[in-house]
Amino acid sequence: MARVLITGCSTGFGRASAIELTKRGHEVVATARRPEALADLDVASTAALDVDDDTSVATAVAAAGTIDAIVNNAGFGLVGPIEAVPLDDVRRMFETNVLGAARMIQAVMPQMRARESGVIVNVTSLAGRASGPLGGYYAATKHALEAISETLHYEAAHFGVRVAIVEPGFFATEFQGKEPRYALDGPPYDELDRQWAGAMERLRGGGEALGAEPVAQVIADAVEGTEDKLRWPVGADADLVLGARSTMDDATFEATMRGVLELTW
Repeated sequence: MARVLITGCSTGFGRASAIELTKRGHEVVATARRPEALADLDVASTAALDVDDDTSVATAVAAAGTIDAIVNNAGFGLVGPIEAVPLDDVRRMFETNVLGAARMIQAVMPQMRARESGVIVNVTSLAGRASGPLGGYYAATKHALEAISETLHYEAAHFGVRVAIVEPGFFATEFQGKEPRYALDGPPYDELDRQWAGAMERLRGGGEALGAEPVAQVIADAVEGTEDKLRWPVGADADLVLGARSTMDDATFEATMRGVLELTW
């Protein structure tokens, strides 16, 4: 049994991961900015945690005590063309998605290094490996977390600390409904928005999108180390896109994806 601290547990992957890891017998510390959102979670303990705030991070980690594993899941997205998304909002997203995870890593690494054991699971995205239209800034935060995670793997393995990167494709959670949208209600980007929505439907094969549970299962597998690997893609769309990306040059990949997704933009 491991003591696992998870960030961003009010909804989505974080909440589902807290439930899944608890089912597997782990001692879960579920955290969120608003702890009242965790009141119905049947976990070992809950705590207030704002990953944007140094004091909040230090307080939560100190209160949690020995942490065998951490799941850096807290984050949010923005949708819109590169030219139109307000940069203040981009900075705020980088603060949470990238620096928030970095704060948590810096807070837990000393105890893990001293014990010569521990697991750090960073939840990125398919978008962290292959960027698409209208999500460039969100993808940039996930590309950044991918880079940090890979470097941390090289640095931390020496001390017995394992790093895992979980890369979900599209799954239906509250995340999508909360994403602010910019400059998509009219020209010049409304047509791209319409085409891209259809492309995403084709990419996931139509039908009803799966919820957060499959991702939670992979996060739990990554915590437990059921496979010896750094990256853990999740979803048929992630497998398809990453498989194509790894075997094609840029021009071939773009032409292939345009054909598969029926994009004319």
